[in-house]
Amino acid sequence: MTVAIYPGSFDPITNGHIDILKSGAEIFDKVIIAVSYNANKQGFLPVEIRADLIKKCVRDIRNVEVDCFEGLTVEYAKKRGAEVLLRGLRTSFDFEYEMQLSQTNHALYNNIKTVFLITKPEFNFISSSCVREILINKGDIKGFVPEAVADYLISNYACL
Repeated sequence: MTVAIYPGSFDPITNGHIDILKSGAEIFDKVIIAVSYNANKQGFLPVEIRADLIKKCVRDIRNVEVDCFEGLTVEYAKKRGAEVLLRGLRTSFDFEYEMQLSQTNHALYNNIKTVFLITKPEFNFISSSCVREILINKGDIKGFVPEAVADYLISNYACL
């Protein structure tokens, strides 16, 4: 069984993330969305809220699990028995960063492979930071995030 880890902050998860996830779930036996704690970065949403929202968004995808982790992604992958890191690419700018990250991960743990998937064109401009900016400025985020995420953000952060 091939296990892939899809790591990220997902702050919040977007339709682009879900697009990558669905493609990954078709390729791999199991995909674990691993929401990372980053002690050096204060998130917009608490990690537990992000994980709960993701669980709502993926409940219909049978081979997907949601988890949280802290520390190096490759150490988490070893612990979970994963052979693959799943990463999404939106633009060519993402590729340079992701390539360097992939090579670093491989240097740390040479049994890990990174698989890059490209989002559909309709999602390649969407980022979590873009969604947060639209939300803070009272714009409509419904086309950028799954319905459960939009509902949560609108009901909890509309007063920003």
